Amino acid sequence: MTIGILIQIAQTLLAVLLAPLLMGWVNQCRAWLQGRSAPPILQPYRTLIKLFHKDAIVAHGATPLLRFAPYVFFGCMALAAGIVPMVANDLPFSPAADVIALVGVFALARVFMALAAMDIGTSFGTLGARREMLVAFLAEPALLMVVFTASFVANSTQLTTIVEALAHRAFAIYPSLAFAGVAFWMVAMAENARIPVDNPTTHLELTMIHEAMILEYSGRHLALIEWAVALKLFTYSALGLALFMPWGIAETGNFAAMPLAVLALLVKLAAGGFALATIETFLAKWRLFRVPEFLGTAFLLGVLAMLVHLLLEV
Repeated sequence: MTIGILIQIAQTLLAVLLAPLLMGWVNQCRAWLQGRSAPPILQPYRTLIKLFHKDAIVAHGATPLLRFAPYVFFGCMALAAGIVPMVANDLPFSPAADVIALVGVFALARVFMALAAMDIGTSFGTLGARREMLVAFLAEPALLMVVFTASFVANSTQLTTIVEALAHRAFAIYPSLAFAGVAFWMVAMAENARIPVDNPTTHLELTMIHEAMILEYSGRHLALIEWAVALKLFTYSALGLALFMPWGIAETGNFAAMPLAVLALLVKLAAGGFALATIETFLAKWRLFRVPEFLGTAFLLGVLAMLVHLLLEV
């Protein structure tokens, strides 16, 4: 039991510490593919250190919510990282939450950030919060359809049971999981403010969503938000790997396989980061009015995946 708790803590710390590295890898790959000079892969760490050494300036008239929201955001992402099986399955805290609770943790973080963005009353913050909630309104049902498909396959909503069931299935392309995988990718792009839904590198007022919500933050508050954003991308990547590529995750009680599981996680994240950079290189940001079509398609694919499994059991 003690070893399991230590591994649970180590997995969460691994996600927290490696999240900026994944962001740096994606930025570096995107720069290479676009023919630009690539920033150092450790640049996100340097940015976080610089921000933590700066004073946090809070706008006049701000309520405590503005100061409290970054800590809630970061805490929710750290909690989500602890729930998702990354390197080991069936850890001590895993039964405490299932996939539905995981979606709720993401929603809680979003609500606090949206409320904090509207706290000052600036036009950009309110604009970003409204757009963020629009995206969430469309993305969360699609994400639920994806996790429900995996739950029907494993006959459980527990992530550990889902990972164990999918890892022992014969290697094949299952239509239900194929549809669910495409839908999950579309939801992940929207939830992490990536192209084609949002551009994480832009500050153009008429197009930004996430960036508009954090314009009032600085210093340690901004550092926590940037760290949480990287951790959210890391967690979504790990969740996608757990649902659709669970091979390499150490099985229940097999602690000797942990080093190989960590290596497998790093290899899969590196490949996923390169794929993300490739997609963002060849795609452009869509107009905001096309986002409902994008996420509506994700929802339909999620429903189709669930129906295919229920009707054909494949």
